[in-house]
Amino acid sequence: MDNINLKRHISGQFNSELENIRNRVLMMGGVVEKQLTDAIEAIGSLDVELANRVIENDRKVNTFEVLIDEECTRIIAKRQPAAGDLRLIFAISKTVNDLERIGDSAKKLAGVALEKNSSKQGHLLVSLENLGRACVSLLHDVLDCFARMDVNSAFDVHGKDKKIDLQYESMMRELMTYMMEDPRAIPSVMEVMWAARALERVGDRVQNIAEYVIYFIKGKDIRHLDDEQVALLRD
Repeated sequence: MDNINLKRHISGQFNSELENIRNRVLMMGGVVEKQLTDAIEAIGSLDVELANRVIENDRKVNTFEVLIDEECTRIIAKRQPAAGDLRLIFAISKTVNDLERIGDSAKKLAGVALEKNSSKQGHLLVSLENLGRACVSLLHDVLDCFARMDVNSAFDVHGKDKKIDLQYESMMRELMTYMMEDPRAIPSVMEVMWAARALERVGDRVQNIAEYVIYFIKGKDIRHLDDEQVALLRD
């Protein structure tokens, strides 16, 4: 989203302030994407050092959230933005909240690599890695459409969450079958299940961010619309 496009939606008086806060969101998004990527890598390689780094760096994500929320509050109090401007601030604030939650998921995933039984579950982690890579790709895409405020890309990302859900459901069936065949593996499989659930929630958070972009551009909340209604709004 360059300055020209930004000015179509906000007053010039505080354009630079919102541009600055938008850049902070993108910086936060970059940190979160790296966190998620590193967490998936730590699971695949059982890299304890990398996993610990992900957990430690979660503080950076939390700091970003607090600072950006404070700036949003300050702008609202100082500028009393109109409807279009307020939608942008809403999109920023909500995006930051979901990014922080994705950071929490990355932290949970890193914990899987630190489990003392994790060396016995390497063959269970392949599907988890595949799901994780799909989530990282989707997060990258939604950050790109947020950066450009590209509503068409946001609609695309919004629809792709279904693929994440299907992959997650397939993985759950696979893990349930494995537990029935070998009850001794239940503790290890449960760890993988919790990690998979965290990734499925990442997909939901990414979908939320796509919805915020759509809300900003279209002025329409699509959370409770069916696929046909969403398609009509896109057209």
